[in-house]
Amino acid sequence: MAIIDDNLDSLELMQDALQAEGVYVHYFSDPKAGLAFVLGHRPQIVMTDLVMPDMDGLEMLDHIVAFDPSIDVVLMTAYYSTESAVDAIRRGATDYLDKPISIETLRQRVGKLARLHRARLRSLDSDQNGGNSHQFEGMIGKSPQMWRLYSQIQRVGPHYRTILVKGETGTGKELVAHALHRLSPSAGGQFVALNCSAVVETLFESELFGHVKGSFTGAVTNKVGLFEHAHNGTLFLDEIGDMPLAAQAKLLRALQNQEVQPVGSLQARKVNVRVVTATHRDLRVMIADGRFREDLFYRLSMVELQVPNLMEREGDLEQLTRFFVKKWAGQYGREVQGMTSRAMLVLHRHAWPGNVRELENAIGHAAMMTRGPMIDAADLPAYLLLGGATGSGAKLKSETEVDGGALDLPSLAEREKELVIGALENSGGNQSQAARLLKISRDQLRYRMKRHKLV
Repeated sequence: MAIIDDNLDSLELMQDALQAEGVYVHYFSDPKAGLAFVLGHRPQIVMTDLVMPDMDGLEMLDHIVAFDPSIDVVLMTAYYSTESAVDAIRRGATDYLDKPISIETLRQRVGKLARLHRARLRSLDSDQNGGNSHQFEGMIGKSPQMWRLYSQIQRVGPHYRTILVKGETGTGKELVAHALHRLSPSAGGQFVALNCSAVVETLFESELFGHVKGSFTGAVTNKVGLFEHAHNGTLFLDEIGDMPLAAQAKLLRALQNQEVQPVGSLQARKVNVRVVTATHRDLRVMIADGRFREDLFYRLSMVELQVPNLMEREGDLEQLTRFFVKKWAGQYGREVQGMTSRAMLVLHRHAWPGNVRELENAIGHAAMMTRGPMIDAADLPAYLLLGGATGSGAKLKSETEVDGGALDLPSLAEREKELVIGALENSGGNQSQAARLLKISRDQLRYRMKRHKLV
């Protein structure tokens, strides 16, 4: 790594601290000489002071990002603010440290970057050698899309005050929120979650800010709100797009002032809370429709993270499947070793509108139903067998082999026929009810009945 700082005392201190941790350090007091070294040797990590003669840290950052955006650039300054840190990260910085930097903080931050880099190299190596899945802060996957997300979480975790996590239902937005909390300075505090879609509109203010005894009918005791409960920690507001406009106004005021006023109280209370919000909705469309406050949106979206859906995550289906097979086999006490080629073909054919959550449910079902050491297609939920090749980018192979295993496609057709017959029998011949049992439309049921000569 390279350290660039016009303060020689700081350079020597940081060099001694990091070399003791096994990091090989080159240091420069002249920013132009430091940049020349970076362009010539491409170090993994560059730490640079923000205020230097001839070239400041942001100029240095812009040069390095333009040269090689994979280099981790850490800015250092004695004039730290959350806003300046977020701005630097938006421009490509990996981290932003407040001077004077303690030895413990320096080793911790640089150590995390080095470990993430080594994990990426191991992941690339295991890809070539059929290795196991990679995990980052509880998330599974090593597709380029997930590595990008891991890097973003690593960069913004220590700095954010509010952040917006976007993604389809079931992609793992709460896992991202937990990761942000663990990487933040508030990691030692509480992680408090609220699903905004599950709260009655009239109770939002009481849930978030609390109330005092007698403030409304039914308020028989004082209640601490979630903001106060999350003091010195993180508050996760899931499905923020479902929050009513009246509650949005009060949330904005709490974020701006970092204080809350319980319902029925005349006294505001200071809180120190990091807020992670998440949504599967397009908030910009909701703003245009008058259903979401524009000022709140800009307060929440100082940083936005996009969680990819399962179909965008190239190669992660197999990684996630192995993880969930092991997880559910352990929970059920079953000796399940993996999936047959037939079963994997069915998984690849599906579009996964419910994303990772839907995949986990499907594997959990199959791990319970299987009678042997391998999960087969017949063990999967019925709707997966009847769904067809709907996955964007998922190719149904016309050959009779997948990953070296015979497909035995006729057995899938026979299983589909059995499922249709069973649903019709269980519904007393009522086609609408049979279609509901199979989780397909009535037209799809009739099509399959004709295909199997059941009408």
